[in-house]
Amino acid sequence: MIVLKKEAFDMLKKELQYIGILLLVLLVIFKIVFFNESLFIVIKMVLSLFWLFVLPGYSVIFYWHNKLDFVERLVIGTAMSAAVIGTISYYLGLAGLNIKYHGILLPLVIIAVSSIIIMKKDK
Repeated sequence: MIVLKKEAFDMLKKELQYIGILLLVLLVIFKIVFFNESLFIVIKMVLSLFWLFVLPGYSVIFYWHNKLDFVERLVIGTAMSAAVIGTISYYLGLAGLNIKYHGILLPLVIIAVSSIIIMKKDK
């Protein structure tokens, strides 16, 4: 059985709280910017941005949790995730996978693969 080291798990738990706070802050900012939209639409936009870009990027960059600070990992991971998901989505579209599945499958696969790699590293 593969288990994360206790210190890495504690840091991950603390940083997921930071990501939750960031989610709430972005929700408030988006509601202010898109004040004519309903709250449900704003929540859906923020959650989709987090699912597509923030969470996959953060999970990949968490591999370097000893070398990079939280903010650095979050910014680099988000930019990297946007680039990787866009590129992979383009090529999967060329290969014939319908685009309606990309928003669900790509982040899920990236998070799963990076989690497996992190667990094997911390073994």
